[in-house]
Amino acid sequence: MYTLVTVADVVEIHPRDFHKPSKRAIEDWINTKYADKVIHKVGLCVGFHSLISASEGLIGHGTGIVNVNVDFRLIVFRPFKGEIIRGTISSSNESGIHMSMGFFEDIVAPAALLFGPSQTELEEGGSRTWVWKADENDFYFDRTEKCLMRVEQETWTDLSPQMKKLDEDFDMEARDAAGLRSCPYRLTVSMALTGLGPDLWWLGEQAEAAEEAAKAPENVEETNEVEMAA
Repeated sequence: MYTLVTVADVVEIHPRDFHKPSKRAIEDWINTKYADKVIHKVGLCVGFHSLISASEGLIGHGTGIVNVNVDFRLIVFRPFKGEIIRGTISSSNESGIHMSMGFFEDIVAPAALLFGPSQTELEEGGSRTWVWKADENDFYFDRTEKCLMRVEQETWTDLSPQMKKLDEDFDMEARDAAGLRSCPYRLTVSMALTGLGPDLWWLGEQAEAAEEAAKAPENVEETNEVEMAA
């Protein structure tokens, strides 16, 4: 699910950050630029991992900005095809179910990749819920339910202004109407195998007990953060 990716870049340290140790200033710049951003065909950057190397700083003429060539590692979210991941149902429509992992929202389970036969039912307020019609029993994909899902496909979209201009098929209004807003990285998942889908289907009371335990406050041990000297 998570991998380490090596990246090379030029870090710009502004004069306002000169009071920081140099390694801390470099780390802050990298996190500001990359954290919670998608790198095309790489994945969603979670944050800085480690610094591999850094050159001597060069002061820009007239700006006071110090430029440093660095090589570093990033923690990247990019599950592999066939991996089982856990998420929460955020919404449903006629085309399928939208999932969330809290930090990543662009996950879709199309209707064709749900247990069959499944159909939608209209709820109060106009929202829809998918229901698996298994013999004489109905199993609901209720909103906010925790689910296991299998990664089937990843879709990349370059959203840079240049690519939008060149791509004649880029129809943002049509995608929004289908409930598929434009995003740089999307996962297509399935919930049609034994053990997949809402936890309550397979675990029953055990899933409810685990959910209650997760909501209970926990004792967190304090740790001392050590700053790296320049």
